[in-house]
Amino acid sequence: MFLGEDLLPLLVLALGAAMVFGNAAALIRPPEVKLKEGDLAEAPRTRSLIMIGIGALAAVWALATLLTI
Repeated sequence: MFLGEDLLPLLVLALGAAMVFGNAAALIRPPEVKLKEGDLAEAPRTRSLIMIGIGALAAVWALATLLTI
């Protein structure tokens, strides 16, 4: 199989971790300068926290899958 048999759990782990770190970075350090008129000054806190939770759940699930295989 191309790239091994653990491709799907690895992709879910990468996506979950990216969701966690990307949204956390948006909350911790919002952009300094607005680029356009419609841009937000900071990330919506509730949406970002929900996305962090979903990403963490996906990453933990994928990590557990990889460790039990």
